[in-house]
Amino acid sequence: MECRKEKVVGILGGMGPAATVDLMKRVIDLTPANDDADHIRMIVDNNPGVPSRIKALIEGTGESPGPCMADMARGLESWGADFIVIPCNTAHYYYEDVKKAVSVPVVHLVDLTASVVAERLPEKSKAGIMASPAVVNTGLYDKAFGPYGVSVLYPCPADQEKLLEVIRAVKAGSTGKDIRDRFAAIAANLMEEGAGILVLACTELGVIGEGIDAEIIDTSDVLASEIVNIVKNEALPFEKK
Repeated sequence: MECRKEKVVGILGGMGPAATVDLMKRVIDLTPANDDADHIRMIVDNNPGVPSRIKALIEGTGESPGPCMADMARGLESWGADFIVIPCNTAHYYYEDVKKAVSVPVVHLVDLTASVVAERLPEKSKAGIMASPAVVNTGLYDKAFGPYGVSVLYPCPADQEKLLEVIRAVKAGSTGKDIRDRFAAIAANLMEEGAGILVLACTELGVIGEGIDAEIIDTSDVLASEIVNIVKNEALPFEKK
């Protein structure tokens, strides 16, 4: 008896480990299933040894994660992945390293999220981006929203520093009330500045994102939905144009 011939997703994970597991759970929750056999096959490299994006892009003291990510992608392809996803927004700075390393499609989460937000953003409002300083500094979302004519809004410098502390706390396993309250306060400030939608553009933030009083686009949900759509509806993966 042969296995089903649905597409297999390869998850290039470990950035961070909890966010990778969180994505897998979201995929399971979103998959229409009556039994084990209805679920999606996921090949996962949950590798916490990927060089730090913060050290490489913010502190300027670390090695590039690109070669490691490319090697992981080659492994996922060799193990049978039909397409690859990267559940880390910041890591998309190295998207081309991954794409060039494999022959299978690689979903571009940042561009995909921009397309989703552009459809739902209230007229004349801005997209509020909650992400690591590396995402802000590299302009990943500024570039992604450009074709849609959408302006982006980031937390003020003081709040951006606080947000990085929240992200680091989640990476360290702290997701309690204090961390959630600090995150909620930063989100409230960004909405007051004029954000029409808040984009949780760091997969760690998706772990603590429930309960925020705002319209939210969680990139982890966007990616999980894309995986289910590709596998169950045979959609083409959203690659970088």
